[in-house]
Amino acid sequence: MRFRRRRPEPPLASPEVDIDAFARAIDPKLLDEQQFVQLIDVLDMLGRVGTGVHLAAMRTDTFVWFVARASPAQLDRLMAHPHLRHVVFEEIFRRMGEHLDQAKAATLRAVVHWRFTGGADGYDRFETVIDNGACVSGTEPTADARVTLTLAPADFLRVVTGGVNVAMLFMRGKVKVKGDIAFAAGLINYFDLPRPASVST
Repeated sequence: MRFRRRRPEPPLASPEVDIDAFARAIDPKLLDEQQFVQLIDVLDMLGRVGTGVHLAAMRTDTFVWFVARASPAQLDRLMAHPHLRHVVFEEIFRRMGEHLDQAKAATLRAVVHWRFTGGADGYDRFETVIDNGACVSGTEPTADARVTLTLAPADFLRVVTGGVNVAMLFMRGKVKVKGDIAFAAGLINYFDLPRPASVST
């Protein structure tokens, strides 16, 4: 399974629904872990049945804000859900492809293998290929990795939304790095994903 860097735009929400305004009106800090997961489940369901309310239509700055407001316990509960964890994975990897910093990655060729704990077979595995300004991710390996990262899905969420960096997780023993450690530490800098501190509330 491959996630293309660009894919057809998701169905537009109906005119009276602003998915970003809706998400920002619900502070995750006011929800317990089960309510947080139920909210994501409902949003996913509404997208799947064709209502026009779709997670993929949410702006990335809103997505980052929402995840950054969630507690570690909420993220753990979300990423323990057998279906929703893959919904979140697809969203993140799709957005990574759209937010590759073209200038920084113009001459970069690198393959990253991801191993996320808690998968059906022990790990969920993904591959990200960055090649001369393009970024494509998928579930099937296509090349040897420059670096392989093994970590919990919730920690991955925190890395890509700016809540923690790979070096910090490495020092805490929460990520295993095989290969180019220096590249792994700076990997997120090749993407122009919004940072929580710079996102207005």
